[in-house]
Amino acid sequence: MGTQVGDKASDLMGQVQGSQAWTSIFRPGSIFRKGYTDSPRNRSYVIMNSVLYHLHPVKVKRHGVRVSYTLCLGGLSFFLFILLTVTGIFLMFFYRPTAAQAWDDIYILQTEVAFGLLVRNIHRWGAHLMVLTVFLHMARVFYHGAYKPPREFNWVIGVILLTLTLLLSFTGYLLPWDQLALWAVTVGTNMMGFTPVFGDQVRFVLLSGVEIGTDTLLRWYVLHVLMLPFVLIIFLAVHFWRVRKDGGISGPL
Repeated sequence: MGTQVGDKASDLMGQVQGSQAWTSIFRPGSIFRKGYTDSPRNRSYVIMNSVLYHLHPVKVKRHGVRVSYTLCLGGLSFFLFILLTVTGIFLMFFYRPTAAQAWDDIYILQTEVAFGLLVRNIHRWGAHLMVLTVFLHMARVFYHGAYKPPREFNWVIGVILLTLTLLLSFTGYLLPWDQLALWAVTVGTNMMGFTPVFGDQVRFVLLSGVEIGTDTLLRWYVLHVLMLPFVLIIFLAVHFWRVRKDGGISGPL
């Protein structure tokens, strides 16, 4: 009896896997296709036809999986970015980017909101750690000569990502809108004012006027939670893609 039920279930599954709907969803080489066999070609199909698996190449060089070689600094930086995104969304529920309410919202978040102080500290120290890991990642890449052809384009992308990381850290530093933030805005915008050609225009846009006003904080808030993360995600995608196209992680010198 049990054998008959098993045979019927197997036949039914075979009919489902052989249907047009099933084959249109699962591409050739998928482990869910009828008649799948474990072969190097089908293994390659599994990698190439999966969104998640496609982040990694079909074959990985031995040094690329050694923790002692890469120290996982690139992966740690990406993990910290995801962590900061999650904790940042939590903080956005309790923060209003106005000069009159920003500092009070931070105080209430730390003293009255459940786990508010914990999440804010995770966000703060995660940001510091991300700056450190990105710096160390760049240093590791430079030490191993991974900036040389054909990877020089990806090195430039990495420099841009480092700059975006520093800008995210700086803009987040201003959001409590305390005395330190006010002086940081003053110094930062005055430095930008000396930029050739467009310095005064950039300073005017960032301050929303000729001096710090009520809308200044909103400008920096939008930069921190929307514009900079959006640009960073685009360059991250290009960075990961170039690592794949350049043959994976560069080898030892």
